[in-house]
Amino acid sequence: MKTVSKLIVESLAEYGVTHAWGVVGDALNPITDAIRQEPGMEWIGVRHEEVAAFAAGAQAQLTGKLGLCMGTVGPGSIHLLNGLYDAKKSHAPVLAICGQVPSSEIGSSFFQEVNNDVLFSDVAVFAHTVTSADQMPQLLEQAVNAAVSRKGVAVLTVPGDVGGMELEKNVRRAQFVPEAAQSAAPRAQIEAAAKVLQDAAKVTLLVGVGAREARPEVLELAERLQAPMVLTLKAKEGLEEQNPYQVGQTGLIGNPAAAKALDEAEVLFLVGTDFPYRDWYPTGKTVIQLDMRAEHIGRRTQVAHSLVGHVQPTLTELLPLLNTSREGKHLGAMRKDYEHWMQRQMKITDPQRDRGLIGKVRSLVENPDELIRPEAVAAALDAQADQDAIFTSDTGMSTVWLSRFITMSGTRRLLGSYNLGSMANAIPQALGAQALDRTRQVIANCGDGGLMMLLGDLRTAVTYNLPVKFVVYNNGRLGMVKLEQEQGGLQEFGTELDNPDISAVAQAMGLKVQRVTDPQQLDAAVAAALASDGPYLLDIQTNPQEISLPPKATVSDAWGFAIAKSKEALESA
Repeated sequence: MKTVSKLIVESLAEYGVTHAWGVVGDALNPITDAIRQEPGMEWIGVRHEEVAAFAAGAQAQLTGKLGLCMGTVGPGSIHLLNGLYDAKKSHAPVLAICGQVPSSEIGSSFFQEVNNDVLFSDVAVFAHTVTSADQMPQLLEQAVNAAVSRKGVAVLTVPGDVGGMELEKNVRRAQFVPEAAQSAAPRAQIEAAAKVLQDAAKVTLLVGVGAREARPEVLELAERLQAPMVLTLKAKEGLEEQNPYQVGQTGLIGNPAAAKALDEAEVLFLVGTDFPYRDWYPTGKTVIQLDMRAEHIGRRTQVAHSLVGHVQPTLTELLPLLNTSREGKHLGAMRKDYEHWMQRQMKITDPQRDRGLIGKVRSLVENPDELIRPEAVAAALDAQADQDAIFTSDTGMSTVWLSRFITMSGTRRLLGSYNLGSMANAIPQALGAQALDRTRQVIANCGDGGLMMLLGDLRTAVTYNLPVKFVVYNNGRLGMVKLEQEQGGLQEFGTELDNPDISAVAQAMGLKVQRVTDPQQLDAAVAAALASDGPYLLDIQTNPQEISLPPKATVSDAWGFAIAKSKEALESA
């Protein structure tokens, strides 16, 4: 007879779930045994459950399908939380199956007992405990349907004794609802927005990941409005390449042209974005916002005209209402500024830039130890990576360099903890991506701080033959925190990392490795790593003093940085 665990596993495998991520143990034993017998699902045992949740969330974001992770009783389930919060904030459908103490002991403060329904109440759109075999398959259906329909996390807690319970004969199979069809905003909203857009001389678009599947419509919108297009970081994939309207990102990782495009607009049109940084929105503009989630509209900046619907069908109805007789001065000026900024940025990555007297003087000031510039690392990856590569990036300076120097050309994909902002996400997200296709190139852009936090799961890449390329921007620092401290006039404190030889550690864990200290060896080292047929760690010693200037650096920023550097120099003297 079929057990509760077998029904769960067989139903999920039939639904298309191909991987289960977690750590085995006690209450999960009936479920992991069912996975062992299920040919359509691969178990990947990680070293830390946080990795399991991040990997499942990465798979959900890349495929749009349900990701699956597991944690056993108490501490094992608690370890899932950080990765699940990332899935929540990334709107990724993930099912977490958690173990629980024997059902007869629930409520008795038993060893390792945690009330999962309460613990996960904030992160999950559905969190319930299975207490009887009679609740199957209904509770499983509710969990999966909630995760998929609401693009979030569902938690199903299964005590070990319940997982092994036998079901009645002829229990029906689980049936999951299909995803709802996309719908346009109401016609009255579209017509009101069209009138505002048609009458405005200068329109700027701020476009987010919600518009990624509507590339043709978004490009036509920019063409008809002659509008510069500011992209959020998550909108780089699918919207950055061969886009004559885009002017890069805004915010701390952005550029002056994008900031200027926002500031000089009369009308700002937010398309499929919930860009969270209020300080980077311009004031005094007429704002139109298009989003499928009504609760997102107006929570970042005051919105005059709301469009509640999906991007593609809404723009399909909006575009015929806009004429094409526009002058393009606003767009032309912003594109010119953006191209000039990009040319200056690319010079930083050029190893020939420091030749000549002026270049040598500049190098002595900016890079006295002749360490590798992190910008050059990202540029080398951009030049040599496959056109369908998947990139992950740790939160912090790794993301800054990726955002500025790696183009999401071809069918490249991009993953990061861009809503939660967690450290140590690059490794687990890369593992999740690689498990989907072991022949596709996956490159993790790791900070040394993030990599050391979840170092143990480098071995997971070896154990399961996941040929991820781990590129470490090893500057011996928590670089973003260092920048924040010095920008505020504070001395650098607590950011220095006493790292071991990361390449030696990785080699001991079974990875192929290379440690790079010479800028002239960088391109060859990147080529060797990308050509390798297994997991590979590239430990690149980068300049810890390299900084990323924000698009609109203020006098107070410069003064704070000068004060901090003066304090540091006096203390070291």
